[in-house]
Amino acid sequence: MQHIDNKQQLVEYFLKGSKNKDSWRIGTEHEKFLFDLKNKNPIPYDGNISILKIFSELIKNNWAPIKEGKNILGLVKDKKNITLEPGLQFELSGDAVQNIHQTCNEINSYLKELKIVCAKLGIGLLGNGFAPIVKLSDVFKSPKKRYEIMRKYMPSVGRNGLDMMHRTCATQVNLDYLNEADYKKKSKLIAAITPVAESLFSNSPFKEKELNGYLSYRTHIWQNTDKNRSGIPEFFLQDENSFERYVDFALKVPMYFIIKDD
Repeated sequence: MQHIDNKQQLVEYFLKGSKNKDSWRIGTEHEKFLFDLKNKNPIPYDGNISILKIFSELIKNNWAPIKEGKNILGLVKDKKNITLEPGLQFELSGDAVQNIHQTCNEINSYLKELKIVCAKLGIGLLGNGFAPIVKLSDVFKSPKKRYEIMRKYMPSVGRNGLDMMHRTCATQVNLDYLNEADYKKKSKLIAAITPVAESLFSNSPFKEKELNGYLSYRTHIWQNTDKNRSGIPEFFLQDENSFERYVDFALKVPMYFIIKDD
């Protein structure tokens, strides 16, 4: 294990992450809500119609289990991972691919496989930004220990943190960069177009079977979650942005927990 003694080691971590254009890749993460097709209720972790039943079927397709203690909390196949979000949202963390056409093929192939399994079990998939029907108190929770810590912490830093954890879904993208200048350009562009993307892809106007007053309730949720680790850092849009500036920003964010050796 490498010990970190000074800030420069963290800055160098970002510098070492620079890649030539020929090595650039795109990584995407896709989240979905799962529900019982008969009654539209969320499905539990265990039971006749459950997350573990889906895992069991996917393991037959050569997915391997990822465990925390005795609990299966995800699956892995090739360089793809399936994990559970706090409210048992199903997430695919895809492989690092060369272009968006490949990531499109990847997600379509995954969804085809998942839909076959879910149809067999009577389970539906939903790609909304916010769960349109279920109440927070009725959401089944992932047994992952990290999420237990987050559930205790979230209410102290924002009124919608638990909603963010258990009733939202999203798609995320990870990009490579050539050097620090390229990082600055890309982070500035991403910060600038994020509000536009939120508007274009708004799809969370419902909460608990009623209109909630927003086109993107998910965006509203994130504006009232944890201001230390959400939103767009202002320096992303400024010339002062740099690897060192980002490290300074990250070091000021309070930690949830520390993983220690046994």
